[in-house]
Amino acid sequence: MNYAVGHVARLGGVTVRTLHHYDEIGLLTPSERTSGGYRRYSDPDLDRLQQVLFYRELGFPLEEIAVILDDPGADPLTHLRRQHHLLTRRIDRLTAMTTTLENEMEARAMGINLTPEERFEVFGDFRQEDYEPEVRQRWGDTEAYRQSRQRMSRMTKADWVRFKEEAAATVAAFVEAHASGAPADGPRAMDLAEEHRQHLNRWCYDCSYEMHRGLGDMYVEDPRFTANYEGAASGLTLYIRDAIHANADRHSQ
Repeated sequence: MNYAVGHVARLGGVTVRTLHHYDEIGLLTPSERTSGGYRRYSDPDLDRLQQVLFYRELGFPLEEIAVILDDPGADPLTHLRRQHHLLTRRIDRLTAMTTTLENEMEARAMGINLTPEERFEVFGDFRQEDYEPEVRQRWGDTEAYRQSRQRMSRMTKADWVRFKEEAAATVAAFVEAHASGAPADGPRAMDLAEEHRQHLNRWCYDCSYEMHRGLGDMYVEDPRFTANYEGAASGLTLYIRDAIHANADRHSQ
């Protein structure tokens, strides 16, 4: 089969003028011409056009594309493999750039004023922004949510380090209490629950006992929190939830 220049232009998503230019520079010369001088393209011509467009999309100049395609040692499969490799590298790079931009947008939306290096140093693999939709859904219209965003926006790297260290110390104390057999509704566990609540008061928002109960429930219901606490000790999530509830009951009496 052979195809008119207008048809080929539509197939390739290029203009007729572009095809004329490719013909003039010897990059893509149609296999046939009609008696009236009109260009007619064969299936092999379409294959070459596809290769041209792939390499052009990858940023190669037309002169270099001509040299690559005219290499007698490169068959169509060689070109496809090379293009696949180049496209995969570009996709990986663009994906990494997209992820970086998304993280930065989310961090700015949350008011976290840290450089990417500082955020990785402080949080490691933990992405605090992963919890933002849940937090916004539950408390987006509350004063606590507004307080949290405002306070976070003022936190320095040193503040974040202290925040993390304090939180980790409380979890470690919970692990120890749980391992020792201290009951969740006993003084030791309830005091740790109060320490946890006061930690939120200092750094995040004014955490009432009822709000603290809700957090304890969320730790059990949300698999992300459960996985985090269960990674420290099996059964720790329920233990912390029960200690939070017992502490709230203690202060409501």
